[in-house]
Amino acid sequence: MLNHVWLVLLFPAIGAAINMLFGKRLTKKTSGFIACSLIGLSFFCAILIFLSLIKLAPENRLIEDNLFTWINAGDFMAFASLQIDPLSTIMILVVTGVGFLIHVYSIAYMHDDEGFSRYFSYLNLFSLSMLILVLADNFLLMFVGWEGVGLCSYLLIGFWYEKKSAADAGKKAFVVNRVGDFGFILAILLIFVTFGTINFSEVFNSAHDALIPSGTIVTMITLLLFVGAVGKSAQLPLYTWLPDAMEGPTPVSALIHAATMVTAGVYMVSRCSTLFMMAPVSMTVVAVVGAATALFAAIIGLLQNDIKRVLAYSTVSQLGYMFLACGVGAHVAAVFHLMTHAFFKALLFLGSGSVIHALSGEQDMRKMGGLKSYMPKTYLTFMIGTLAIAGIPPFAGFFSKDEILFEALVKGNKLYWVIGAVAAFMTAFYMFRLVFMTFFGKSRMDKHVEEHVHESPMKMVFPLLMLAFLSIVGGFVGLPKLSVISTFLEPVFGGHGHELSHAIAEGSAGGHDMSLVYKMMGISTGIAIAGILLAFLMYIVSPKLPGKVANRFKLFYKIIYNKFYVDEIYDIFIVNPIKKFSVFLWKIFDARLVDGIVNGTAKAVEIDASILKIIQTGFVRNYAFLMVFGGILIILFTIFF
Repeated sequence: MLNHVWLVLLFPAIGAAINMLFGKRLTKKTSGFIACSLIGLSFFCAILIFLSLIKLAPENRLIEDNLFTWINAGDFMAFASLQIDPLSTIMILVVTGVGFLIHVYSIAYMHDDEGFSRYFSYLNLFSLSMLILVLADNFLLMFVGWEGVGLCSYLLIGFWYEKKSAADAGKKAFVVNRVGDFGFILAILLIFVTFGTINFSEVFNSAHDALIPSGTIVTMITLLLFVGAVGKSAQLPLYTWLPDAMEGPTPVSALIHAATMVTAGVYMVSRCSTLFMMAPVSMTVVAVVGAATALFAAIIGLLQNDIKRVLAYSTVSQLGYMFLACGVGAHVAAVFHLMTHAFFKALLFLGSGSVIHALSGEQDMRKMGGLKSYMPKTYLTFMIGTLAIAGIPPFAGFFSKDEILFEALVKGNKLYWVIGAVAAFMTAFYMFRLVFMTFFGKSRMDKHVEEHVHESPMKMVFPLLMLAFLSIVGGFVGLPKLSVISTFLEPVFGGHGHELSHAIAEGSAGGHDMSLVYKMMGISTGIAIAGILLAFLMYIVSPKLPGKVANRFKLFYKIIYNKFYVDEIYDIFIVNPIKKFSVFLWKIFDARLVDGIVNGTAKAVEIDASILKIIQTGFVRNYAFLMVFGGILIILFTIFF
């Protein structure tokens, strides 16, 4: 199976093509079945690849499948070549596995939509683009997938393009990502100039010979790569597109946040860990941006009332944790949290979609309440996802988030640990605030809406149950002393990114005994429980308390509620000046100068023609007279001058 990796790409490509070309002629049932079955086949191939890979010795777990020569121009050569190793294998399992469940869920969620086949063609294309990104064995092919997920996010976020807010959100995502992508392009160019190749293996194997550790070149390359990651994975300051992406269908939000787009930046930084480990300045930048984003987004999430936007800001925050891990060299922890986050974040988004579906499109949590009795299955699965993201053992998020915090602490970055711990407290608070406002208390639903509230159909509940199961057991691969995921990823990170895991396996942790490991686990759990208890106090025991706190701290409440006015600041200092400059270019430079030159030239020819036509009388005698008169002038000029 390792020699047929291309099948993972082929199946979603076929699904996208069929629905794109023939979707209008197909029934919705057929269209949905084609899309789901083909991504399911891709998932089946990913499982076979994983099983084949683990049979090999760790040092042999790198297979490159060269499909064909893509570009051959002078000294530059690029191949359409795929790479299978432990990191890409984990990624294709997540993309196809979680993606398959989201596809199945979408059949019921989108059943009344007129663009049903168009939706599934985009969904298959989205999965295909992400698979190209994670399977590429060189930077240029990765960039093709990188731009593919950007295009698909534009198409799916703005899927309901008749609605202005959705169309604007799609454009915003596309434009903001272009900023980050520009950095990625520059990094690729600099890599080729430096190494003479863009192949991952060739670049990473020769990095220590071609680059000076802490040198200018490696720092520039890694910072430019990180600029691309900041845009794609919605980190400060390029995060603003992700909350607005909630304008798309909820399953799209689940796919973007859990299995595709936003995980691309974390994957890319982890893939390039060899380069980043040679650039301490870049590592510090990655860690600082990640920690700041984790805290900043968590603060904003405290006061959001749109159920999907709460989850959107939680994604931004959790991605910050992953970059914090990358920044302190804990690449295994970053990938581990990426995997567990895919499980519980897909579960939470699909659970919110179940609620929105039952409430006829309502997303404001202030108009919910008491849904626990109406939707017991949705409530149960949503609670599991919430416990996982809050970091309560034994759910998946506890193990991966705890490892990130622990890595930050034992490597001497105590400030990172404090920031991460505070963000973890806030995460537990705002997620249980969401649960209590949505599923508990008195109903605040519109009476007409409440009369029709019901549990979602099995096609929507089944993916929730599967993701809930993964959110429970997914963290066990990172249990202390077992460190299955660390052992599996060891050939990729080659001695870095998993020092702590080895120390834990040997009974110590960075020079500390195992008591520190368990002590920090207890502290992490205590922090999460404190956040939950505070949410319980404010939204169950004393529901009037949030209003009192808001009145007491009006200024802070207003700033946080309005998301620190970041979008407004961008509008004032970036968006509006660019708009005004564009209007200037249009009305002054283009309309007056460019069009003036073109139109002026035409006018000059017209005036010359109007003058010259005076002498065009049509009489031969006049032409003869002019010829004689002209000849006389020439003779006189010759004689006297």
